[in-house]
Amino acid sequence: MVRPYTVVGLIPTVRGIRKRDDIAINLEHIAHMVKAAAWLSSLELPVRLIAIPEGALQGFNDEVLDLDHVAFARECAIDIPGRETDALGAIAKQYNAFIMAQAKAHHPDWPDRFFNVGFILDPKGEVILKHYKVSPLFPVEHSVCPHDILDWWVAKYGMTLDAFWPVADTEIGRLGIMMANEGSYPENARALALNGAEVVYRGSYPHPATGNEMFEIQSRARALDNNMYVVAPNMGTYYLDADSDIPIDTFGGRSFIIDYRGWIVGRQEYGGVSTYVAGVIDIEAMRFHRDHAQWDNWLKDLRTELYGILYKDAIYPKNLYLERAPMKHEEYRREVIDKQIALMHQRGIWKKSSYD
Repeated sequence: MVRPYTVVGLIPTVRGIRKRDDIAINLEHIAHMVKAAAWLSSLELPVRLIAIPEGALQGFNDEVLDLDHVAFARECAIDIPGRETDALGAIAKQYNAFIMAQAKAHHPDWPDRFFNVGFILDPKGEVILKHYKVSPLFPVEHSVCPHDILDWWVAKYGMTLDAFWPVADTEIGRLGIMMANEGSYPENARALALNGAEVVYRGSYPHPATGNEMFEIQSRARALDNNMYVVAPNMGTYYLDADSDIPIDTFGGRSFIIDYRGWIVGRQEYGGVSTYVAGVIDIEAMRFHRDHAQWDNWLKDLRTELYGILYKDAIYPKNLYLERAPMKHEEYRREVIDKQIALMHQRGIWKKSSYD
């Protein structure tokens, strides 16, 4: 039996990094935040899960400044496990909690490349899951993802749910990762659900999309569609680097804990400061609902033979970075985005706007 417990999602202030050593500043900040958040949130039920949103360790300077991919890989990406996960592991041990987090990280087989990796630490401080983001924020994010090197990835890991959407079966439920823009595509949440996920991490998302409710709508829909918890903490204030004295709220707040019916059980609207969101997770209640509902336990009713028709024709190009580094912003817009929009028109899926 899994007893109900509290999950805390941090909403940290972050300083974008120029070198890997700068991460230490953000790690120290996170440690202080956990101390306050875990203490106060545990006054209801014990805190067993701590979620640290995407960007909390390194910021997003590779995206904001359109940095060279190889240079960022060499100077700023981390290893998982490595000294940064060791620091987070010490927090996991101290609070007897699982930690979900993210970092731009190396892959041992791909020198001079970095991937966007979500990871989970257990209360012993050990990495028990790594998920390589499959849907980066395509216009600006420079990370390599598995689909960008698909032929190699499948040869190495196989074409399975575990190869792309792994789930960790733990004492507090089955945990999975769905970072930021991954939650914009219902297929990523559905893949995690079909692989057994019960509690899924989703953070973070930028303003104005948060203020315009995209982050909330998507996160609640993914939870409801799949009868799973979604833990969706957003980032707090952003400083461009360690020496900056200009705080900017580029994320817009609106952090949530969402239950298996799409109901918000933890809410923090404000984001322009260091704060947190907390809510109760009841795994056994979710499992009971899945077992006994007649209608709104949707996964049991999938007409998979029909839905396969949707994906028989490829849309986004695979193996984009199998033999080259990721593109910078302008080249990506010209060589990928513009051509993808043209493809949708050519296939008759979209009708071209008369505004053009």
